Amino acid sequence: MEELIVTKASGEEVVFSMDKLRQSLRNSGATEEQVDKVIKVIEPQLFNGINTKKIYTWAFSILKKSTGSVAAKYQLKKAITEFGPSGFPFEKFIGKLFERKGYHVKVGIIVQGTCVSHELDVVASSETEHMMMECKFHSTQGKMSDVKVPLYIHSRFNDVKSQWLLNKQIKDKKLKAWVVTNTRFSPDALRYGTCAGLNLLSWDYPLNESIKVMIDKYKHYPITCLTLLTKPEKEHLLENNVVLCSELKEDYARLNALHIPDKRLQQIKKELEKLIL
Repeated sequence: MEELIVTKASGEEVVFSMDKLRQSLRNSGATEEQVDKVIKVIEPQLFNGINTKKIYTWAFSILKKSTGSVAAKYQLKKAITEFGPSGFPFEKFIGKLFERKGYHVKVGIIVQGTCVSHELDVVASSETEHMMMECKFHSTQGKMSDVKVPLYIHSRFNDVKSQWLLNKQIKDKKLKAWVVTNTRFSPDALRYGTCAGLNLLSWDYPLNESIKVMIDKYKHYPITCLTLLTKPEKEHLLENNVVLCSELKEDYARLNALHIPDKRLQQIKKELEKLIL
């Protein structure tokens, strides 16, 4: 097909890549037959300037009709933006991710710095490391975390670190600061964060240990990716501290309060089983 320009959620215009679309479908677990079916439907409808959100919506709709668990994986990035305006479920999500990596985690705690006290989103500790993690949540996919974010967090870390160095239990550990976002960092944010010795984590950074890589690696799927739960049902679960699909799979009784008809309940359980093999 001729070169086609598409508009990303950020407003940036780029050349459309059919190969990238195919690969994103394969990454969600779609079979080659399913991939071909999506491409066959979408390709004739493409036009110059089309929004990538529209392409995603078409692909998701087609996948959902065939395999809910594949569609659930395909919408992971969008699902995280549905954690809600407070951003607290995202903090819990990141905390649980680092628990899965073997850290002892606390979410939303107050610590004293040299100058002022700070409410930290996540504190993660191991035998050799003690880390503060600040989470910048965006409810829209096109929003970037700019350089002001790591600048601000770096100054907070320095204030907290000076007190941690006086603590006999942690002063000999490697003290680290993380900046985490569910979207992307601006080039300046990446440049400053790297230069300042901060650890940066976003949807697609670092390349081999990004949020999207770790979600699949640890089966760390958010409940918001489930295709058979309604928005109010997801919100109810989040309000009751259920963030991960694995938490539902381990205790289906958490769904009882939603009063879901048995037929749909069985379909939800089946989607969970396929998602977390």
